[in-house]
Amino acid sequence: MRQFALNYARPAEQLEVGAAYTYDSALQLNVTPDGRIAAHDYGLLREAGATTSTAGSKTHFDD
Repeated sequence: MRQFALNYARPAEQLEVGAAYTYDSALQLNVTPDGRIAAHDYGLLREAGATTSTAGSKTHFDD
């Protein structure tokens, strides 16, 4: 017997998303490809909404 929800479920759309910044472990900050601190790039903040990373959750249990 097929579950009711499977009659209407559709596969999720695969969106191609790339962050315009990476985490720099030496600085412990997100940086843009040209080396600037991502939090200082207001255009990037407007576009992305935030510059969060998972680094804190890997080092602190209460994040």
